[in-house]
Amino acid sequence: MILNQVIFSKKTQGKSFEEDKTSEKPLRSVIKALSWRLIGTLDTLIVSYLLTGEIGLATSIASIDFITKLVLYFFHERIWNKIKWGK
Repeated sequence: MILNQVIFSKKTQGKSFEEDKTSEKPLRSVIKALSWRLIGTLDTLIVSYLLTGEIGLATSIASIDFITKLVLYFFHERIWNKIKWGK
């Protein structure tokens, strides 16, 4: 119960509902997508290399994975920002 209040309480976060509702800007979504994709791409590179044994093929897979998932994540975030449920 206390954890729930700390994580989800607007008072605890120090922002009003109106401030929080509009706080996610597109640039923030891009930066979040980039940072997450760097972690995800390293994982993909390592797994691809372990499975194929070829660094060139693993790099190709990781590169394509990085670009496609970066774009998908950005639009996923922007769509969720428009959904009022849970805010």
